[in-house]
Amino acid sequence: MVILSYVFLALFIASTCVHLYHSWQDEAKKRAITKPMLLIFLLLFYICAAKGAGKELNIVLIVAIATSWLGDVLLIPKGNVWFTSGGIAFLISHITFIAVYVPNIIWSEVNWFIVVPVALIYLGVALKVILSVKDNTPKIMVVPMYLYLIANSTMNVFALMQLMSQMNLAALLAYIGAILFFTSDCTLFLVRYHTKKDIIFKKHFTVMLTYVLGEALITIGILLLSK
Repeated sequence: MVILSYVFLALFIASTCVHLYHSWQDEAKKRAITKPMLLIFLLLFYICAAKGAGKELNIVLIVAIATSWLGDVLLIPKGNVWFTSGGIAFLISHITFIAVYVPNIIWSEVNWFIVVPVALIYLGVALKVILSVKDNTPKIMVVPMYLYLIANSTMNVFALMQLMSQMNLAALLAYIGAILFFTSDCTLFLVRYHTKKDIIFKKHFTVMLTYVLGEALITIGILLLSK
């Protein structure tokens, strides 16, 4: 299992590099070929690494990664219907990531004087993103998109509370991963719906770099935290 975990990690890194290269080149068809591979390899890495280390598999984490993979696949076709379907899958993923963090939170260790302002910052950034794209977004999608970013913001806040509770490298990696995931989602909305199509540097590359790194860091962080 340990050797297999390294194999799947290598496949994850290799497929990610290929995907990011095609994203940099803005080659849509080639991006679509590699995109479904990324989280499959990450998930297989997690399963093999956890079993190889004698750790109990976190089924909730597996569901979170799997629903993220489903979101990836649903976002490949163009159109608002597919975009909404992918958003629903990722919404479930954010909720399950929250469920992953909760057992690691020691509520007496949470500093609410930090958590509340940070949560407001997330909500403010999310609102700023939505306001900047609302004129080019179907009206029926504006509120759901903001609610989606609120869900991602909530996931980030729970990751922060997990860090406050554990105060170790593993929890820090998971929180950095959550921040990158939030960054990716905000960037994706700007790429899809902002009137200035060049507002994000190398748009698809930036979205996927922050997303894949985010998913990987969360997974590795939770793997290291698990018993």
